[in-house]
Amino acid sequence: METLAKWDVRIDCAKRTVHLTAPDGQKVEVSATEPSGCLHWMEAKPTEGIRVVCEYPDVFPEELPGMPPDREVEFLIELLPGTAPITKRQYRVAPKEQELIKENIDELLGKGFIRPSSSPWAFPVLFVDKKDGSRRMCVDYRALNDVTIKNKYPLPRIDDLFDQLQGACVFSKIDLRSGYHQMKIRPSDIPKTAFITRFGLYEYTVMSLGLTNAPAYFMNLMNKVFMEYLDKFVVVFIDDILIYSKTEEEHEEHLRLVLQKLRDHKLYAKLSKCEFWLDQVPFLGHIVSKGGIMVDPSKISRCHGLEGAEVVKEVRGFLGLAGYYEGSLRIAKPMTSLLEKGVPFIWTKERQAAFDELKKRLTTAPVLTLLDLTKSFTVYCDASKEGLGCVLMQEGKVIAYASRQLRKHEVNYPTHDLELAAVVHALKIWRHYLFGNRCEIYTDHKSLKYIFTQNELNMRQRRWLELIKDYDLEIHYHPGKANVVADALSRKSYVNVAVAFQMPFEVCAEFESLNLGFVHHTTVATFEADPTLEQEIRNHQKTDEKIQEIREQIKLGKAPHFREDEQGTVWYKNRICVPDVDSIKKLILSEAHDTAYSIHPGSTKMYHDLKERFWWYGMKRAVAEYVAVCDTCQCVKAEHQRPAGLLQPLKIPEWKWEEISMDFIVGLPRTQKGYNSIWVVVDRLTKVAHFIPVNTTYSGARLAELYISRIVCLHGVPKRIISDRGSQFTSRFWEQLHDSLDSKLRFSTAYHPQTDGQTERTNQILEDMLRACAIQYGTSCDKSLPYAEFSYNNSYQASLKKSPFEALYGRRCRTPLFWNQTGEKQVFGPDLIRDAEQQIKMVHENLRVAQSRQKSYADVRRRDLTFKVDDFVYLKVSPMRGIRRFNMKGKLALRYIGPFKIVERKGEVAYKLELPSNLSGIHNVFHVSQLKKCLRVPEEQAPLEGLDVQEDLTYTEHPVKILETSERVTRNRRVKMCRVQWKHHTEDEATWEREEELRATYPGLFANHL
Repeated sequence: METLAKWDVRIDCAKRTVHLTAPDGQKVEVSATEPSGCLHWMEAKPTEGIRVVCEYPDVFPEELPGMPPDREVEFLIELLPGTAPITKRQYRVAPKEQELIKENIDELLGKGFIRPSSSPWAFPVLFVDKKDGSRRMCVDYRALNDVTIKNKYPLPRIDDLFDQLQGACVFSKIDLRSGYHQMKIRPSDIPKTAFITRFGLYEYTVMSLGLTNAPAYFMNLMNKVFMEYLDKFVVVFIDDILIYSKTEEEHEEHLRLVLQKLRDHKLYAKLSKCEFWLDQVPFLGHIVSKGGIMVDPSKISRCHGLEGAEVVKEVRGFLGLAGYYEGSLRIAKPMTSLLEKGVPFIWTKERQAAFDELKKRLTTAPVLTLLDLTKSFTVYCDASKEGLGCVLMQEGKVIAYASRQLRKHEVNYPTHDLELAAVVHALKIWRHYLFGNRCEIYTDHKSLKYIFTQNELNMRQRRWLELIKDYDLEIHYHPGKANVVADALSRKSYVNVAVAFQMPFEVCAEFESLNLGFVHHTTVATFEADPTLEQEIRNHQKTDEKIQEIREQIKLGKAPHFREDEQGTVWYKNRICVPDVDSIKKLILSEAHDTAYSIHPGSTKMYHDLKERFWWYGMKRAVAEYVAVCDTCQCVKAEHQRPAGLLQPLKIPEWKWEEISMDFIVGLPRTQKGYNSIWVVVDRLTKVAHFIPVNTTYSGARLAELYISRIVCLHGVPKRIISDRGSQFTSRFWEQLHDSLDSKLRFSTAYHPQTDGQTERTNQILEDMLRACAIQYGTSCDKSLPYAEFSYNNSYQASLKKSPFEALYGRRCRTPLFWNQTGEKQVFGPDLIRDAEQQIKMVHENLRVAQSRQKSYADVRRRDLTFKVDDFVYLKVSPMRGIRRFNMKGKLALRYIGPFKIVERKGEVAYKLELPSNLSGIHNVFHVSQLKKCLRVPEEQAPLEGLDVQEDLTYTEHPVKILETSERVTRNRRVKMCRVQWKHHTEDEATWEREEELRATYPGLFANHL
């Protein structure tokens, strides 16, 4: 094999030749000279072997001769009580498919398998692709199957069948030709099979594909036909007839009896699918030979090809698969240490030995776990862009699991089809278990629940649905986080067969089609508790003081719920008592919380899981403490509590325009005068606002000119200015300007815009006004601003109990609506001062009442949260994407980073943090709502794992690669779409984006995409 690995190999299956090219260019061609198949077996065997088959040429016709005879078993369609006839509309089909329908109808009419109908039932016709590339006409009987009473005819036990084969040396297999068409339908049930076409309504007189009880009735027929030979030299399982004998002389007689039985009952076989005189034969997923029964090599794990791991991710993936085997925890210990933080990746001899031992266990799993075919099965399925995974269970116990990598064409399947492919894969490989038995299918793709009622199906789904309808099953939704077994199998990192054998991928695909075992993977295993842990608990129980006290209480009869077994182990009811040994408790807690099979459950769920198996004093508290200090849980889990931090209203200013707040509204359409933003300035006492049109490119000097001309000239220099931490307000020029004017700048708490709630609310009102103007008057933003400012300042304010204009000037503004109601009252001297002071006192009182009311309302929905200096806290972050419509949290995005140390308390609800150097550009004072307490003291600062956190506490999610492209048709144009994988996310979380937006924002993304 090492020599061949250097050669380039191409296989031509049609010509049965292999082309090899050596490294030096030398070419070698090898051709097959021997024929294969049934003719080969007939030609290669002695005359007496051929004679048996040749004596019964009528059993192997080229086509079925016509209608089957009346048999002991008829196909019945028994319906649920009260069922009314069902009529479905025919599906639209292509013109070529109409021709195929006409040909099929003519052929079936000629054989008598269908007839014209006037039935009140009607079901549509569809086409599925056959393996040879041709199309098969089928009838969509899903609605009929739903109201059909299921036939519970039993299938034989697999282990009982294998017991009958012991000692056999010669085997033959027979496959019937169109077996379903060799059984009649009860005349009264024929109208229920009616199907509608463009050419009329027809109904089947023989059993058709797609009818739910067809397998059960067919099995019943075969058992009645071969009843006298069963368990002697014939095994029948659905459509597989296996003849076995100890000698060739016996086999000749047995084969003749079986063929004669087929002739007597006018049952016909397909010669091309039959095999005779074999010394070993594949049967029900096993190889049966005179040497015994073994697992089919094509079903054995592909772990034989694995040599070792090169990165931590491969170690984690391998352990995720190997973890299902008994004793894996102890064997994998040298490899598990590589998963710890800070441990360098060094592949030692000890780790290689552990890897080889686990690989051996994977590939030498038990041949078969006994199961009960009288009970229902449960199958868990999952799919990813790496492969398909499924697990077969019965009564909560694992019978088998299987996985395979995706084939070349399957990589482009949409998620819905991939998940359905996993279901089909499970049904195919475990057909001998599931066929005829009740089966519950669980998948983490919710829409598969509705596959039986889905109206629009593509060709692939139709073909798979025909297969699924042969099974008595129901599909259920199972969340991905709970479907850990199938999920781990579908995401296992497979070795690349093409690389391992130095052959092109096309050759591997040919090998795959030849069923040489490079892809299929089925291994049987059972789940059991690790005996090493239980033994360790037993050993430490002998020296634990509390356990000894319990033993004494048991002897005195004073411990009613405790018991001691024959090995001296103490149990609390059915839970083993864990001694007070930190290493054992930590191991149990870690396995129940940190592994891939638990995935960080909450304390309540984790406790209820553990209490089924373990008991120790204070276990519930230990579980809660373990979960509370878990860094992963703190960083990824959402808080289901009221927002932190009680409302802290700002102090009411003493006089008009003494304290103002300001903010910008950005992202507006560019006007003809070049404006694309609005500068909003509000007096905090009277609520009077000025709306100034600006451009985002204005420098600090330009903004200062506007500030002087529009604010200072009208109202004087304010004492204090409140704003957010925008670059316009934190610039050096802006600070120097207000130092010269003796105005103090006060910034809102970082990433907490509610600090300047007044301006935020004014911005909302202004945006609504501008939208209304644009819709009703069609004016641009800058032309509408004077009217918006006039309207806002003359509108009633609930907190003031008057309009801002009236609060500022002491009288109402004259408007077209109130032209004469304002009056001409004139006030001079002391009366003017007294009147103004009275107005301000009234505004103060109204604002105080409004603030009190707002605080009482807000605090009902908030909680008081305080920290101490030197406490450690986590900081809330949010992911952002460069495309505007995806400015939202990712499905699996981090929620918190840290922990960070508190160095100072700022006011009642803000804290200053000690941030690392890579976050030096972020203001380090945060509102309490952005923080979450860390319940442990970290040994060192946690890394940010490559996150580029921005000043606004967001981290940008960059696209990694384009997975696929498509074109979608909207109402008036075609839109090119790209399916993109994002940084820090798996391919399963890839999203569809507009290509034009991606090219504009990330032009380099398309450099490597063809």
